[in-house]
Amino acid sequence: MTLAANFDWSLVWQYHSQLLSGLWVAIEVSAVALVTSVLFGLLLALGRMSKGPVKWISALFINVFRGIPALVSVLWVYYGWSLLLNINLSPFQSGVVALTFLYGAFIAEIDRAALLAIPKGQREAGLALGLSRWRIFLHVTLPQATRIAIPNIGSMFIGMVKDTSVFSVVGLTELLRVTQNIESQTYQPFVLYTAAAGFYVAAAFLIDFLFRLIEKILAKPSTGMLSRFATSRQRRRAELIASRSAPIRGSIAASKV
Repeated sequence: MTLAANFDWSLVWQYHSQLLSGLWVAIEVSAVALVTSVLFGLLLALGRMSKGPVKWISALFINVFRGIPALVSVLWVYYGWSLLLNINLSPFQSGVVALTFLYGAFIAEIDRAALLAIPKGQREAGLALGLSRWRIFLHVTLPQATRIAIPNIGSMFIGMVKDTSVFSVVGLTELLRVTQNIESQTYQPFVLYTAAAGFYVAAAFLIDFLFRLIEKILAKPSTGMLSRFATSRQRRRAELIASRSAPIRGSIAASKV
C-alpha cells in the first residue's frame, strides 16, 4: 500500500499534452521515413532482381543495413555525415535518413517477394498485346504486388515508431525524450514510462487498424463516385487492350486458313 501510494498517476493527465506531442513527433518522423523507405526499398528490390553489378550492390546494401541497429544508424548519420560530408542534419532529418536506410532494406525484401509472387504469364501477355515493360509494371505488376506487401509494410511502420525511441540520444523530442524530461522533474519513472508504453501500444493498434483498412480497400472495390470513375478507367483500358489484340487475333486466324 505504501509503494502504491507513492505512484502519482495524475501526472499522466497533467502532462498528457506533452506526451501526445512527443508521440506525434515520433509518428511524423516515421511517416516521412515510411514514404522514403517504400520508394527506396522498391528501387533496391528492382536492383536485387536485375543482373550484373547492380544486383550485387543492392544485395550488399540490403544485407548490411538489415544487421545495423537503429541506435548505431542514427549516430552514424547524425555525427558521421557531419564530419565526412560536412552536412549538419537536424535530429528530425537524421531520424528520417536512418529509418530510410534501415527499413528500406527490409521493405526491399518484402517488395521482392511480392513482385516474384506475380505470375510471369501476366507480363508475357502484356508484351504480346504490345504494351511496354514500364506500363506492364506500373499498371499490372505493381498494383498486385502492393496488395501483397501492404500488411508487412504496416508492421514496418509500427517498428519505425518504436525505433524512434532511440533517437532521443541525438536530441529528437519524441515520446521517450519527453518522458525523460518529465521524469527528471517529478521523479516518477514507473508511472511515466508505463504511460509512454501505453501511448506506443495505442499508436501500434491505430496503425494496424489503418493498414487493415487500406488492405480491405485495395482487396475489395469501393462503391460510389470513386468506384464508378475507377470502373470507367478500367473499361477504357480494356477497350484499348482489345483494340491492340485485334490484329493479333486476325493474324492467328489468317495463319489457320
